[in-house]
Amino acid sequence: MSRLDSVIRRLTAQRDILDSLAEALKGVPGPILELGLGNGRTYDHLRELFPGRRIIAFDRHAHSFAQSTPDPEDMVLGEIRETIRAFVGSDAAMAHADIGTGHDDLDAETLTWLPDAMAGVLRPGGLAVSGLPLPHSLLVELPVPAGIPDGRYFLYRRA
Repeated sequence: MSRLDSVIRRLTAQRDILDSLAEALKGVPGPILELGLGNGRTYDHLRELFPGRRIIAFDRHAHSFAQSTPDPEDMVLGEIRETIRAFVGSDAAMAHADIGTGHDDLDAETLTWLPDAMAGVLRPGGLAVSGLPLPHSLLVELPVPAGIPDGRYFLYRRA
């Protein structure tokens, strides 16, 4: 599979999972956390799916498009591995992380902290959506919507 086809499949899986959760999260209190703002495409989509909901984005540097950049109080800059710690116990309704690199060694390093971070920020019953698997005793893997290949994107509920 070409890298172009791979990114299209990843982004389609991401969108389809997020779209499938919009209704389920309407009555669940708490912010939504976006780990890895990038250029703001997913953040912009989350704003459409969850109007009026607080969405807090994390990234090393702000380099998103102006119209897809959170207000300063909802933008957390610095190494996500470090900055996310302040949000443990924040009872987020959902946390989304698309911070995989496709490099096994770098992603293995991310997986030393990401599962704990995701479990820590979510409220019981909150949802974790990730491009990387999140093996953790408090995260129960859920099926992804039909049409998303196994292992392409992951969905979990916090126990």
